[in-house]
Amino acid sequence: MPTRRNFSYYLSRFSILLVVLIYLIPIYWIIVTSLKYGSDISAPFPKFFFKITFENYQKLFASKYFSQLLNSIIIGFTSTILAVGIGTLSAYAFSRFKIAGEDDLLFFILSTRMLPPIVVVIPIYLMYTVLKLRDTHFGLILLYTTFNLSFAVWLMKGFIDEIPKEYEDAALVDGYTRFQAFIKVVLPQASTGIAATAVFCLITAWNEFAFALVLTEVGGKAVTAPPSIVSATGKTGYDWGKVAAGTFIFLVPVAIFTFLVRKHLLRGVTFGAIKK
Repeated sequence: MPTRRNFSYYLSRFSILLVVLIYLIPIYWIIVTSLKYGSDISAPFPKFFFKITFENYQKLFASKYFSQLLNSIIIGFTSTILAVGIGTLSAYAFSRFKIAGEDDLLFFILSTRMLPPIVVVIPIYLMYTVLKLRDTHFGLILLYTTFNLSFAVWLMKGFIDEIPKEYEDAALVDGYTRFQAFIKVVLPQASTGIAATAVFCLITAWNEFAFALVLTEVGGKAVTAPPSIVSATGKTGYDWGKVAAGTFIFLVPVAIFTFLVRKHLLRGVTFGAIKK
C-alpha cells in the first residue's frame, strides 16, 4: 500500500507538471521571440540559443503602443468594475426578491450572449456613428459593459443564492436597512464570487478585438492594444519580434490582476460546489 500511494503521488505531481509545461510553451515562445533578431526569428529551424536583443521593445517605445495599452487598461478595468457592480446588484435583486417574469427576464439577459459580437458590429457601428461615440473611451466602455453584464448577472446570482438569507434577516432584526445588510453582510460573503467574475469579465474585455478594430480609427485616441498588435508591420511584412514583444507586455496587466486575486479565485470558481 505505501508503494501504491507513493506511485500515485508522484504520478499526479508529474501529470500536473506536464500540463503546466504544455500551457507555458506558448508563453515561452512569445518571450524568446520578443528577444530575437529578425534573422533568428525567420530562420528555417527554431533557434534555442541566440543572441538576446531588446530592439523589439525599443520599437514599441518609439510607437504609440503604450498609450494604446493605457487605453486597454482604462477601458478594460472600468468596464469590468461597472459590469461586476451592476451585475451584483441585479443578481441580488433576482436572488432575494420575487420578480414578475423572473425566468423570462433571466433568459432575456442570457440571450444577449447567444450571438457572436461580430454579428451586431455593423448596426452598432452605424449607431455609434450617429451618436458620435466612435473612437471614444466612453463608447467602448459602454459596449464592453453591456456585453459582460449578462455574464456577471448569471454568475453572481449563483454565488448569492448560496449565501443563507438568515444572515440578512439577523442584520435586519438588528436594525440594519436592506442596503446596509447588502453592503455589510452579503458583499463580504460574496467577495470570492466577485473576484472570479471580475477576472472573467476583465479577460473578455481585455482580449476583445472586433469592436476595438471597427469602432476606432487608425491612430485614434481610443485605439486599444489588440488592434495595434495586429497592425505591427516591418519592411518585409509582419514584424514578428515587435508583435511578440507587444503580446508579452499585453499579458502582464491581466496576469498581475489575476495573481493579486488568486486566493479568492480558487474559492470563487468552486463556490457552492460542495453542499454541507
